[in-house]
Amino acid sequence: MTAGPRKTHDFCWLNLMTPKADEAAAFFSAVLGWTYGPMPDAKGGRIILVDGLAAGAFMDLDAGIMPPGTPPVIAPMVRVDDIRATVARARELGGAASDPFTVHENGRMASVTDPSGAMLGLWEPLSKHGFDCDSRAHGAPTWFDVISKDEPRATAFYTALFGWSADSHAPAPGMTYQVFALDGESVGGAMQSCGPMEGLPSHWATTFFVTSVDAALDRAQAHEGRLLHGPHNLQGVGRFAMLQSPQGVVFHLVTWAR
Repeated sequence: MTAGPRKTHDFCWLNLMTPKADEAAAFFSAVLGWTYGPMPDAKGGRIILVDGLAAGAFMDLDAGIMPPGTPPVIAPMVRVDDIRATVARARELGGAASDPFTVHENGRMASVTDPSGAMLGLWEPLSKHGFDCDSRAHGAPTWFDVISKDEPRATAFYTALFGWSADSHAPAPGMTYQVFALDGESVGGAMQSCGPMEGLPSHWATTFFVTSVDAALDRAQAHEGRLLHGPHNLQGVGRFAMLQSPQGVVFHLVTWAR
């Protein structure tokens, strides 16, 4: 369980980008219990709140502030101490990276793309450190996976970039899953694209904790959400499902095993 400001090289923020923002906000409130706070420096933006604490940014694709063609997506970010050095290191490791830029007095951000094509945000905090909600509060971001066309290459890239360790598991026959850890604490994972995700490009997936996957799924479907995969149980880990909002945002749910 993680709460409070996340440490360097942990996931620290997410940006949810969606069209029809008012309808999408109502959908996620119904499914995940989110409330929202003002985000004065972003047209159409709002802060996602879990138990009154920041959990990410909710961005309106119809507001005209995002590049044309930006798809509905959840984009997670990792906290770094020196964003220019991290960008340079990502390029040395065979990835691509945007040039860093400053977001008002809040911090500096950039994006990196690993050699398999998955994109991840970087955040160097100035006045804003990122989310501070409890990772096991209902509706909170609790886990992050890179779903990769080349998992071994992606794993090598992130372990070298962030100093994560990778521990290999076989949760199902023929499947290899890497658990990333930072200072001995699990922060995310990596897996080869397969099943319902096999046809998708490499990407980072965000999983939200819910007290009951089945109850959240019922609420999602009552509000025109789509079930893409599951729900299914992973022994000793929890119950999972993969959904899509009516506006096209794909996300994952988990109820962790006790």
